[in-house]
This record gives sequence, C-alpha cells and structure tokens, in this order.
Amino acid sequence: MKPRQSSLPMLAGRKPVMEALEQGVTIEKIFLLRTASGPEINAIKQKAREYNIPISQVPVEKLDYLTKVQHQGVVAWGSLLQYVDLQAGISHVVEQGQTPLFLLLDGITDVRNVGAIARSALCCGAQALILPTSHAASLTEEAVKTSAGALRKIMLCRTPSVQQAMDILRLNGIQILGTQMRGSVPVYESDMTLPTAVVMGAEDTGISKDVLKRADQLIRIPMAASFDSLNVSVAAGMVLYEALRQRLHVK
Repeated sequence: MKPRQSSLPMLAGRKPVMEALEQGVTIEKIFLLRTASGPEINAIKQKAREYNIPISQVPVEKLDYLTKVQHQGVVAWGSLLQYVDLQAGISHVVEQGQTPLFLLLDGITDVRNVGAIARSALCCGAQALILPTSHAASLTEEAVKTSAGALRKIMLCRTPSVQQAMDILRLNGIQILGTQMRGSVPVYESDMTLPTAVVMGAEDTGISKDVLKRADQLIRIPMAASFDSLNVSVAAGMVLYEALRQRLHVK
C-alpha cells in the first residue's frame, strides 16, 4: 500500500528523473523549465499526473539556483515522506473497522501550518491528511519538524485537486464539512460520528467557492468576542477535538 520512500534529496536531468519515476521512488515535487519540450518531458509529465506529483514550471534561473549540475530543464525533490492513493487510504481505514475522519487542506501553503495541523490531527484520531497537488505546501524538513513527527505517522493522500478529492470522498459515503465563519452552523451541531472529511482553507481566502457550493454542511467555531481570526492550525485542532469528543461519547 505504501510506495518506497526516497533517500535522495534531489534529482536533476531528464533520464535520472524518469528512471526514478519508473522505479517508484517517492517524489515530492518536480520543477520543469517553462520552455522544456520533447518526448522525455512529455513522459515525465504523464508519470507525474499518474502519481499525483506536483509540477512547477519555472524559469532557468530557478533551476540553476536549485542545482549546479546539468539539469536539462528538469529537477525533482525526493520526498521525505510517503503517500498513498486516496481511494486506497479510504479502503484501508474501513477495512480496519474505523470510521473515516479525514482532513482536506484547501490552499494551505505554509509548511509550518501543515505540520501543526498534522500533529493535531493525529492526536484527535484523524486517519489521514488529503493534500491537493496544486496550491499546497511542499512537505519539507521544516514541516516534519513542526509536526513533531506526526507527518511520518499519519496517512498522507495526494490528489490532483480539491474537487477530485471531494468526488472520491462522496462516492465513498463520506460527508464533507467546510469551515466558514459566516452562514454556517456551530461545530458542535454537526454529527461527526459519521464518516467525515473536514475541509480547512487558507487563512487569507478561506475555503474555495467550489467547496462552499458542494459541501454537505458548513461549520464554524463559535467565538466569545467579535475577533474571529484563528490560526488555521489552531482552528483545525479545535474542530478535530470536537470530532474526537463526539466519537468518545458515542463509545
């Protein structure tokens, strides 16, 4: 179920990157020269889509900054972590006799927030973080350190987009709860004893419009004052603790 973990911090060159992809080495991110083309580049893009690996198209200056070796327009970061397919992750949780509690990150790009969220998620019984390949943080050493090792213990699922993740979750009977301060119900009024995925959005923009439209319910954390600006990792911990409280009470 888990792909082989990479021990390589960086790969450069078309052939080395393609060979790593074919051998199942876990890649965190691929940087491609904006003007790069040809059969090898197309093959790398195809494999990246197949394995849900983020691709960033960059100028040559960026690649030259990343490595001093001949990169041929391609540089890849080996991953410090392991990823699983979302459907496989859902099946694994269900087969273990557990009720899914997942966290879907929508546009959260700060690695320290992701690390802190992972730490709270693991402590509150969530089984997985779902990480879209676009508009998402790369899970660097700083993220792992901030998570106090939780990113190595919680299941990590990568999907091409938030929308595709929502489609897969819904097909598996998992309710989708979007977090929003206005036009939503208090978190304690939502039934999180059901199979649940909570969507946390970026601090500046919140969850995306598509999530707002398609979520089964929008929830909020009630505040004691008019100041309603919680750090996203703190908010995630509070929502997940309510899920834990409800599930412990049911047991």
